[in-house]
Amino acid sequence: MLFTFALLGLSLTGYAQAHAGHEQQPVPADADWATRHMAEEHHISSFDAGSFFNLHDYDSTNIWTLEDILKTYGLKDETTNHISPTEKEKAAQKVIELYDRDASGTVSFAEYVTGEAQGIKLPDFGYGPGHHGDDEYEYEIHHFEKYHDENTREEDLIHPEDIEHFRKHELLEEQQERQEQMDRMAIVEANIPHKFRRS
Repeated sequence: MLFTFALLGLSLTGYAQAHAGHEQQPVPADADWATRHMAEEHHISSFDAGSFFNLHDYDSTNIWTLEDILKTYGLKDETTNHISPTEKEKAAQKVIELYDRDASGTVSFAEYVTGEAQGIKLPDFGYGPGHHGDDEYEYEIHHFEKYHDENTREEDLIHPEDIEHFRKHELLEEQQERQEQMDRMAIVEANIPHKFRRS
């Protein structure tokens, strides 16, 4: 476990150094949702509609599906578990309705860029900045960069967010160890239905 903390600390130190100077810039209070999202989630302050679309076209198909929109708005992240699936789908469907000119049920690159040029903006549903990175990325960008730096020592990582982050790492390591033990076994008795086991 101590090795894990040390390794993680070294990796985060490298991350912090690699992103030095990319700190989040202040976002005007009247900024639209996409501007706030790009600043808070990606540390990008200057972008156009095409680059925003491409960054959030997760499978590079030039189309945003309902799933892509849910992910962009962070509605697949655990921080939005309190929002009902119906409300999440309703929000994503609203985005499709705003931009979908050909009634395909998706938003193409051309539809999005044209819509933005005509003044259509991604709505702010009040669900937050749109967390769509993995746990490591979200921890680094929203916590480590804010409260720690390359001089942070292991014993300084005491915030509740740090503790929860390392707890997740420990759980993953324990799961991996259990899986490796089972992989070494010729027969995994726990996988045999009770009716077929010897008494």
